[in-house]
Amino acid sequence: MDSPMNDRNGEQILPGRWNHLRKILERPGPFCHPDFEPSPEVLNFVSTSCKVLVIGAGGLGCELLKNLALMGFQQIHVIDMDTIDLSNLNRQFLFRRKDVGQSKAEVAAKFINSRVPGCKVVPHFKKIQDFDDEFYRQFHIVVCGLDSIVARRWINGMLLSLLVFDDDNELDQTSLIPMVDGGTEGFKGNVRVILPGISACVECTLDLFPPQITYPLCTIANTPRLPEHCIEYVKLIQWSKENPFDCQIDGDDPAHINWIYEKALERANQFNITGLTYRLTQGVVKNIIPAVASTNAVIAAACATEVFKIATSCCLPLDNYMVFNDVDGIYTYTYEAEKKSDCLACSSETKIIEVENGAIKLQQLIEQLCENVAFQMKNPGITTNIEGKNRTLYMPTVKSIEIQTRENLKKSLTELGLKCGSQLIVADITNPNTLIVGLKFADNNKMSVE
Repeated sequence: MDSPMNDRNGEQILPGRWNHLRKILERPGPFCHPDFEPSPEVLNFVSTSCKVLVIGAGGLGCELLKNLALMGFQQIHVIDMDTIDLSNLNRQFLFRRKDVGQSKAEVAAKFINSRVPGCKVVPHFKKIQDFDDEFYRQFHIVVCGLDSIVARRWINGMLLSLLVFDDDNELDQTSLIPMVDGGTEGFKGNVRVILPGISACVECTLDLFPPQITYPLCTIANTPRLPEHCIEYVKLIQWSKENPFDCQIDGDDPAHINWIYEKALERANQFNITGLTYRLTQGVVKNIIPAVASTNAVIAAACATEVFKIATSCCLPLDNYMVFNDVDGIYTYTYEAEKKSDCLACSSETKIIEVENGAIKLQQLIEQLCENVAFQMKNPGITTNIEGKNRTLYMPTVKSIEIQTRENLKKSLTELGLKCGSQLIVADITNPNTLIVGLKFADNNKMSVE
């Protein structure tokens, strides 16, 4: 057994604490990566130098933080914009009843730091969108435990934007930050390893995500039968009419959820519908899928293992998508998701949106950007360049500009000065960067991008 030693903070740690890791990192084995060189310095890199960013401190995030800390990682940052709810306590084991209402990131970091000697978890009680590229560039690996497809697409776009290419368009490997992404849905889950610019990214596999549950608008508006119908009515119709907070719905804002809950309850009572609760309202607005603690544990363990393999090169990483299912027994399957040549995020090809003709309204173009499987945007804003001048056609995220450009939604593309081949500059919450999209009219045989 090793003699007692001090960690990087000068605190004495248990002798033999990392013996299980040394057996892997200080001797060769049949499953080692071809580039792996056994050395005590590998463990030293993991514990003192390797910086890991964990995004999400919920069901997956709590497991990830615990696993990474116990695997020797001591330079960990965690981002989560949410606060602890009573319903979290059955599976998010780093939290206690006294923590309800507090920041998940801050409480989780404090718990890990107090229980794992030498580990320093830095919490960030913010949105991922609140940080610039310099913040993300400091990390060696990013691991995600998110419950939002939009957030996954955003961080995917950020890591892609950090890539550096030389004059010959060759990727500078030092600019690459691997991303390990985990997701769960009840008794099902998946893990994938994304090497930005090399392997398939989030956008390449966007069609693998389960479709969101939708309800017919006529049912919601005229003959609601379920509490979900009442919630959707308030979310889709009543909110835009009354505009209570002078902004878009934020599913993480308790004031927004409470307003929707109260209005939906009034509508439910009007139609004699029972079963409407605050928690159901939150679930419908945020599209929350019930979580299972055991599934979270399995997926987080697989994610942490991939982080360890990438950081140490002790073993070949996952290539590159693993699915897990324990609905009936236990089943796993691994396959390689391939890059899409026309991927919205990682392809260098010009992105094209095809519409019927120039007579369609701007509102229809925006709807197509949201519904088209290649784009799947949420709330895009559009600007363009007409005769050398930049012009904002519609910008929903800034209230004053939205009011000024709202009338453009009713105008045709031709009336707005757009033609086949025009370039649109599209901004959306699914990507940290704007996207250049070429406009194509289906009734034109050819298109030349200006």
